[in-house]
Amino acid sequence: MPLHPARSALSRVARACVLSLLAACAPAGAAATPVVGLPCEDCDVALIGLPAHPPAIVQLAPDDEPGERLRLTGRVIDADGKPRSGVVVYAHQTDRHGVYPRAAADRDAGIRQHGRLRAWAASDADGRYTFLTIRPGSYPGSTMPQHIHLYVIERGCALYYIDDVLFRDDPHLTTSAARKADRGRGGGGIVTPVRTADGWLARRDIVLGRNIPGYPGCAP
Repeated sequence: MPLHPARSALSRVARACVLSLLAACAPAGAAATPVVGLPCEDCDVALIGLPAHPPAIVQLAPDDEPGERLRLTGRVIDADGKPRSGVVVYAHQTDRHGVYPRAAADRDAGIRQHGRLRAWAASDADGRYTFLTIRPGSYPGSTMPQHIHLYVIERGCALYYIDDVLFRDDPHLTTSAARKADRGRGGGGIVTPVRTADGWLARRDIVLGRNIPGYPGCAP
């Protein structure tokens, strides 16, 4: 499962509340998207607030969010290497201090767990998606590598988490930590960030269904 401080913290009651909100909060067809690649206790949170038509380039962290700017981009491809459009990529992350910041109005337990730095991007005709964000921090008082959680939503077919985005230049990403985290879900999640004039650029390509148990082979 993706790196997270409290995956098992949601109670049965809270999970039931999350599930009951999906039909009301998600666009048509999203609530009928089955979760695969189990176990995943919080995958359904990716559907809460899902826009009907997410853009290909989206602001994950606002411009005034403190931290080093990061442009996280990549292509969504199928098992044959062909680009796939219309696939939704959901991301959430910590702030620069390693905390999942909460918005005062977030009453839903799942959204509070993921924090306010969350967004959706849909791959364009060339399979490209982009999140404009900041580099996340490690969890306070820990040696947990910096990471960004990613989930794939193939509407009406499959929802699953993929390997977190990890940064090759992160001192906490030891050989042992990299080996443990790199499961190849959706392709490799370890990226090599490159300095740019206004921050960092990193590329994380996504291979649909790769190493996802129970993946049904969603058609385009």
